[in-house]
Amino acid sequence: MKTYILKRLLHMIPLLLGITFFSFMIISFAPGDYLTDMSQNPQVSAQTIEDLRTQFGLDRPWYIQYAKWLWNASHLDFGYSFANQVPVFTLIRERMFNTLLLALSAALFAWGLSIPLGIISAVRQNTWVDRSASFVSFLGLSIPEVFFALLMVLFAAKTKLFPVGGMKSIDFEYMSYPAQIINLLHHLILPTIVLGSISMAGRMRQMRANLLETLLQDYIQTARAKGLSDRVVIYKHALRNAINPLITLFGFTLAGLLSGAFLVEVVMSWPGLGRLTLDALFSRDLYLVMGSLLMASVMLIIGNLVADILLALSDPRIRYE
Repeated sequence: MKTYILKRLLHMIPLLLGITFFSFMIISFAPGDYLTDMSQNPQVSAQTIEDLRTQFGLDRPWYIQYAKWLWNASHLDFGYSFANQVPVFTLIRERMFNTLLLALSAALFAWGLSIPLGIISAVRQNTWVDRSASFVSFLGLSIPEVFFALLMVLFAAKTKLFPVGGMKSIDFEYMSYPAQIINLLHHLILPTIVLGSISMAGRMRQMRANLLETLLQDYIQTARAKGLSDRVVIYKHALRNAINPLITLFGFTLAGLLSGAFLVEVVMSWPGLGRLTLDALFSRDLYLVMGSLLMASVMLIIGNLVADILLALSDPRIRYE
């Protein structure tokens, strides 16, 4: 397992090189940059623009800029954000935590509901419980994420039960530590529901289908013929095999949650990496865009690695050698 993890980590290097290379090339081919917009300000002289362009290496060919950025990024120096006037790493470190918090909260919400509901739906097949769970699943898969986010914002504005957007209240800094945690969780509820609902609906249907198929296997019939109770048959024998396909999808689930988090962050004003990247694209802040893309790619790759490790831990038959 250690050798497998090491190999996967080494495989990250060429993958990240390819992602950053093509991203930098595409962004560089776009007309203009942040300094081009700054040159439209009559209070900024042309000489100042040229000095800044030389200082940050923007007067050189794009591949020279990329090589310099790559060397600095290998030392955790992702450059300087023109729009925010702070180092890129400082911005990414804070926003990445916010995005991971939202994605992990949505993952806990989705998996915490989908597994039990899928089991109950399969065990009580064709009952009102099964039909109700299927309706909830169909509803979650049918509503577009953007529309659902807008509905939640409207719900918060009408009922005043939840904050309309953001991550903290205005007086957050003056609250006690327990009050700050409660305030943060209060802001987290609606984005978590929006982001986790689609994943929850899909995983619940898969859990139900996997468990129904597993319950028809010969070894399950043998276990029941031995006189084992339904609880032992379902939770000790059937569930572990039925849940394995879902564990293999964990990495894709995390990838979907991270990409979906970008969308939810914009609609619901959550100060995460997705909103930061979008603002950087609009302002054509080259180094901030590259740093955000690199961190998002690292999180997705690690998510897939975690999925493979969890699968090996769950199923003793699987060994990575």
